[in-house]
Amino acid sequence: MSLRPVKILVVDDSAVIRGLMAKVIESTEGLQLAGTAMHGEAALAFLKRNPVDIVVLDVEMPVMNGLDALRQIQIQFPRTHVIMASALTTAGAKVTVEALAQGAAGCVAKPQAKSASDAIQQVGAELVPLIRALTNKPEANSPDAAIDAETEIRSHSESNVSRTNIAYHTPSKTETATRSTGSSVLRRMPRPVQAIVIGTSTGGPKALSQIMSSIDDTIWQPILIVQHMPAAFTPMLAKHLGSDSRRVCVEAQTGMPILPRQIYVAPGDFHLEVVRKGADIVAQLHQAAPEHYCRPSVNPLFRTAADVWGKHLAAVMLTGMGDDGIEGTQAVHQAGGYILAQDAVSSVVWGMPGAVVKAGLHDEMLSLSEIAGRLRQIALWKGAA
Repeated sequence: MSLRPVKILVVDDSAVIRGLMAKVIESTEGLQLAGTAMHGEAALAFLKRNPVDIVVLDVEMPVMNGLDALRQIQIQFPRTHVIMASALTTAGAKVTVEALAQGAAGCVAKPQAKSASDAIQQVGAELVPLIRALTNKPEANSPDAAIDAETEIRSHSESNVSRTNIAYHTPSKTETATRSTGSSVLRRMPRPVQAIVIGTSTGGPKALSQIMSSIDDTIWQPILIVQHMPAAFTPMLAKHLGSDSRRVCVEAQTGMPILPRQIYVAPGDFHLEVVRKGADIVAQLHQAAPEHYCRPSVNPLFRTAADVWGKHLAAVMLTGMGDDGIEGTQAVHQAGGYILAQDAVSSVVWGMPGAVVKAGLHDEMLSLSEIAGRLRQIALWKGAA
């Protein structure tokens, strides 16, 4: 356990929101409210006098908004984690997704409950587990502990099926020892690849942005992505990834053909699957029960992609809390597909990729900076069909 309380600054122009978050922090063991501020400029002035561990930062504020404040905090106080607090609106989602892509540690939704007690419970259900994941406690430094942290989220609210919270995690020495060496030798030569599927959660927007910015025309295969994210956020994520990749990137829709050189993102609160329809492969959305308390879950995409493409599928498991996608990855493995897992050092949380590695399902474990390059190699592989 931490020897001192985690110091937190709450920044929001709403006195009501500041009060709700302050009450949650003050009533939680191990957390300490360092102070509050009404806008980004006041927050920076506070931080110069009072170092804190975490800043909970509103997205839309007067004087200095959350995105501008985030950039300044990253420059002036690089060791301070920033959690964005966003309304589930189009405007809020746009700025929040941009902040996550730029390196905000996570985000939580502002409460929409009618009563103060319900609002406090809602804030606590998202904010407290996220702070726990950010505070780098010894027990948090393993894939199992990442799963435990997800269990804590579930214990607060089992109805949160498209988790908003995203957190950074510093790997332990054990995890660091599992980092890939950067070798260019493939562990197993893949078959010609016809599609690429990616699963991610915590830390995913920044990881996806880096990968999509590095792909080129050698990757002609369609790319399908599941990112744990609320429904209000996924349209903005698709827009950002389209800009990063310089190719068409859309939220998938039922019946939409899966075409080469296009990117498809699972909409929030919907599972994404792929099915054959005559000569075509099309997307299929549904709202079946959450898997691993997630909707979208990585499992439906990976399972059905394994059925459709079999040994001609490449699957990538990126940074994320918990172990969603492990069953789907097993299906890809059994079908003969090629599996990449992000390593611990470059992961924000080594839960999802760590579960894949722990189960021995991966063909390669690579750092985030290596993944796009490996996908380019795999995309061009002309091995036996």
